[in-house]
Amino acid sequence: MKGKLVHTLDGKPFYLPYGFHLNYDLVPLWEMKKDLSRASLSREAKVRLQWMDFYHKHGNVSLTCRRFGISRKTFYYWLKRYDPCNLKTLESRSKAPINRRKPEITPLQEQRIISLRKRHIRYSKIKLAILYERIYNEKISSWKIQRVIQKYNLYYQPVKTSKIRRKRQKAIKKKRITELKKEKRIGFLICLDVIVIYWNSFKRYIFTAIDYHSKIAFARMYPTKSSKSARDFLQRIYYLYQGKIENLQTDNGSEFQGYFERT
Repeated sequence: MKGKLVHTLDGKPFYLPYGFHLNYDLVPLWEMKKDLSRASLSREAKVRLQWMDFYHKHGNVSLTCRRFGISRKTFYYWLKRYDPCNLKTLESRSKAPINRRKPEITPLQEQRIISLRKRHIRYSKIKLAILYERIYNEKISSWKIQRVIQKYNLYYQPVKTSKIRRKRQKAIKKKRITELKKEKRIGFLICLDVIVIYWNSFKRYIFTAIDYHSKIAFARMYPTKSSKSARDFLQRIYYLYQGKIENLQTDNGSEFQGYFERT
């Protein structure tokens, strides 16, 4: 038996003896593994992999950054993380804080509050705070007591209380744009919105502002749809109008809360 027929790089055929061979058996398996790893990557990681492939092909950082529209700082960050043997290193990591904020209440305080609340189920949180200090010679805020009451649903009438809470939330009056009487002057009402576009394998957010009366429009592109980006856009519009902005209309998106709302 001659063996299995293979071809060299220049196309010449030859017979390889049967058995396991490093170059002709292990290497194809390794390439198959890499292909499977690529397929399991997220869209963002695949884009970053394109950066690395382009860079290793041309060996030029500036050319790579211009080609994909990224900064050198961003490229070097992912180049440092990149491991050719583990393509998962190109995946985005969670931005959640490692040490999350925890309620400043000890298990002993919690048990004491539960015991007091069960004995005096009709007392308010302020009365319970006074009673707690009198019994245990330790000051505690009414806010901590309220947290424990909500956590364990320690109400005199839990069902009725939950219904009242829901009614109160629904009763909060929201300002609707239809209730606003439009006045014909520049800066009276500015309508804000965000447009999402995909450009050159990247996701970008365009913040837009349109004057309801004059129809003058402004736009600026940002890499993220955060409240910080919205705050920056608002400050620019405020500067252009010299502070003569009276009302803003938004779609109540998350980007129009936080920093934007405080500004």
